[in-house]
Amino acid sequence: MSLNNPLANVLSFIQNYERLGKKDLITKNNSKLIRKILEIMQIEGYLGSFEEIKDSKGDLLKINLLGNINKTNVIRPSFQIKLNEFEKFEKRYLPAKDFGILIISTSKGLMTHNEAKEKHLGGKLLSFCY
Repeated sequence: MSLNNPLANVLSFIQNYERLGKKDLITKNNSKLIRKILEIMQIEGYLGSFEEIKDSKGDLLKINLLGNINKTNVIRPSFQIKLNEFEKFEKRYLPAKDFGILIISTSKGLMTHNEAKEKHLGGKLLSFCY
């Protein structure tokens, strides 16, 4: 059985393991996009460290959880967002102002919505976390 969206699968695993109070998670879903989103979440303080584990069937990801995530998910469809539209999507996906992050794919790479505002960039919404 194939997965339709590996990123959504990883984020739902993270959310479920956080609710169960687990300290780490091992997943088979491993890609550059997933690792970069996990890196952004780690920088923002939502996740601990993560590492690749070599396996004969494919590389695994071991993610250390901190218990700081209330909700995380992908945004489908991935909306195009302009510089003046950030507030609209913040209200839609985040519970309060300056609480949580939207992860955006821009021409300069993946970044949070706050970094994109500072750099005056728009892009596509990928996921949110708070």
